[in-house]
Amino acid sequence: MAFLEYHQVTKRFPGVLALDGVSLSIERGSCHALVGENGAGKSTLGKILAGVYQADSGELRLDGKIIHPTNPHAARQLGVAMVHQELAFCPNLSVEENLCLGDQPRGALGWVKRSELRTRARTMLAAIGADINPAALISTLSTGQEQLVQIAAAVGTGARVIIMDEPTSSLSLGETRELFRMVHALKSRGITLIYVSHRLEEIFELCDAVTVLRDGHHVSTELIGATNPARIVHQMIGRELLVREPKHLQKAPGKTLLKVENLASPGKFRDIGFSVRAGEIVGLAGLVGAGRSEVAQAIFGLDPAATGQVTLHGQVMPLGSIQAVLDAKFGLVPEDRKRQGLVLSLNCRENTSLAALPYLTKFGWVQRRAERDMAAQYSKRLRVKTPSLETAVASLSGGNQQKIALAKWIARDCDVLVVDEPTRGIDVGAKAEIYQLLDELASEGKALLVISSELPELIGLCGRILVMREGQLAGELPRAQFSEAALMGLMAGVTETARN
Repeated sequence: MAFLEYHQVTKRFPGVLALDGVSLSIERGSCHALVGENGAGKSTLGKILAGVYQADSGELRLDGKIIHPTNPHAARQLGVAMVHQELAFCPNLSVEENLCLGDQPRGALGWVKRSELRTRARTMLAAIGADINPAALISTLSTGQEQLVQIAAAVGTGARVIIMDEPTSSLSLGETRELFRMVHALKSRGITLIYVSHRLEEIFELCDAVTVLRDGHHVSTELIGATNPARIVHQMIGRELLVREPKHLQKAPGKTLLKVENLASPGKFRDIGFSVRAGEIVGLAGLVGAGRSEVAQAIFGLDPAATGQVTLHGQVMPLGSIQAVLDAKFGLVPEDRKRQGLVLSLNCRENTSLAALPYLTKFGWVQRRAERDMAAQYSKRLRVKTPSLETAVASLSGGNQQKIALAKWIARDCDVLVVDEPTRGIDVGAKAEIYQLLDELASEGKALLVISSELPELIGLCGRILVMREGQLAGELPRAQFSEAALMGLMAGVTETARN
């Protein structure tokens, strides 16, 4: 008998059927992957089990018993916990306070017993081998450390099932390996893991079985040894995913639109110099902390301490002036779409028009018809899946949110566009569409600088790749010399001689 069962689970949101009669079984002590395109229902399935959402119909069984997790606290009492992709703690509280939140040891007068609080937190952290200071504020931890604390909280409350939602989307290579070690350790203790991820290489390394969802429907559940990545991709998107040579490479690049010289910022990066020409996609690679995003932010005017020279369209920009670079038709799609790229309280139409409002305003009033027409145009061009342009952008899948974040700058008709982590946390189908869009923009004569932690992404898209290491440019590779080994060598400071 299966340890965990979903039977005919259905969940609706306004305008969206997220899950339609989904049934699947998960074995005790296994790592079971949930995969599918953005909006397929993966996270919804996990959140129903974790008590974040309640199913409209259907049944959940855990260890042979029907369960009804009506909220996260009820789910924890049943032995179910979730490690969220986004921050799930109070950042202004310490690790120990977060770990004991809702169950703090108290004395006779109601005061929190600090010594017991710390002892309990240390025990929970030690149980998973996490070397983290219990007194540290959550806000001071790295994303990887935050996830370890979430896992400690789950294990410390006796979780029998742990749901991991896109656990490596923001982790460094070292943090990812630590997470993998943790997954293997949890499995060896008989804990059942549900692993939601877009990264197929991780699934084949960690998981025992994989369930594919598409448009809220169950497509297949197979043992990992009985399938392969190509088969899973086809099941996810219902079509073959063709990889083509970027069209923009068929044309010679035009004039230089962006030139950076001697750019520096104390403690972040130094002596940065490069150029990007019209019709060109230049990649920017580097390990986490190398300074890639910081360089993009300085060019955009977000770093008041930056020095050096940024030239757009042949005109030197005053550093620290966002308005000057906006006027020069420069745009930045930031790494964190939810915190920096979008206004989650606004709808799709309002987010799409944000950067283009000066062109949609007359006598201080936004021309609503023009705004709607423009939003509809770019929603169609980018194939945004949304019930309506009036739908809150917060309710969209990650891939569709990313398309809106891109549409905002395309609608402004930027000639130079920096795109930081264009496909973080989105599925292979949406990735292919975004790659095609970036290629189209370059073919139209736009100059693009693409920052990415995924080397295959840069290798597939770019004509040149710049590599940063420890705040400096470590080298540049032309397309003819592209290889993951060469890029990793530059990123890690390993020479050909050392590798041989």
